[in-house]
Amino acid sequence: MSDTGLLPGYLIVGSDELKSSHAVERMRSRLEKTGMAEFNLDERDMAKDPQIDDIIASLNTFPMGAEFRLVILTNCDKLPKPVSEPLVEYFSNPSPTTVCLVVATSLAKNTRLYKAIRKLGAKAIIECAPKKTWEMPPQVVKMAAAHGKSMGIPAAEALVARSGENTRMLDNELKKLASMVEGPEITLADVERHVMRTAEVKPWEFLNAVAARDLARSLELLALQPAKSEVRLWSLLVTRLRELIIAKSLDARGQGSQLASTLGVQSWQVKNHLGWARRWRMDELLDALTHAVDVELALKGSRDSELALRMWVISMTRRNG
Repeated sequence: MSDTGLLPGYLIVGSDELKSSHAVERMRSRLEKTGMAEFNLDERDMAKDPQIDDIIASLNTFPMGAEFRLVILTNCDKLPKPVSEPLVEYFSNPSPTTVCLVVATSLAKNTRLYKAIRKLGAKAIIECAPKKTWEMPPQVVKMAAAHGKSMGIPAAEALVARSGENTRMLDNELKKLASMVEGPEITLADVERHVMRTAEVKPWEFLNAVAARDLARSLELLALQPAKSEVRLWSLLVTRLRELIIAKSLDARGQGSQLASTLGVQSWQVKNHLGWARRWRMDELLDALTHAVDVELALKGSRDSELALRMWVISMTRRNG
């Protein structure tokens, strides 16, 4: 494979479906440029078609009219030993004119197959691990740019909240939004207008609505939270109140830039926290925190905890004057 710069094998591993599919498509596109993909492409779903003798024969077949042959093996997470061992043996002495893509959602690093592919070269392992929850909105902004649209963090957060964190699903929604929105930017209003909620409501979405003092939105999201989750929501709200108090104090001293290190939040989250904090007076934040004790007593006393939490949220988010 020295002439093409390709390794004889790659492991594409991780649950980020979009990144994984892009890695496969890049290799497929490279083969298609030869005009001979029909004769040199073999795709096998290893969960349905693990005919290992045929696969090994395919791997050892010379390409026709192209520099390399491409064999794509999907769903390689839990291959039985009679299937995985021949692949391990193959990768110990692979065909120099074949590229084999082994695709798996997860594959332990201590497995013989993982080790065999890793030995092929430093770039043989293509990690497609999913982004952490807090990394998703900035990732969605970049994905929107790939569709020719700009997008702010609030709109990206709303899209993740409505569609979930599956990157393929998010990309499909962005593609639809890009075709619907005439302007250069996909706004929060566009997301709310065109994207149906299919994902479970996440607590942070509710916290953000309360922090933004959006009473109607807060109550809407509170009603969508799982049953008997009041204690957890109360705890998260108290934490958010403390974060807003810290943000308010730092902002008043002109030290808002220190918020990221103080709270341990990401730099893009600082703008949100400071923006939310400026919607409150300090006495309102402290009063809400004081009344949190009453809510805690209601929760511990097994009184109507849902009503107690709801009334607290109303009193917090309602603006006075």
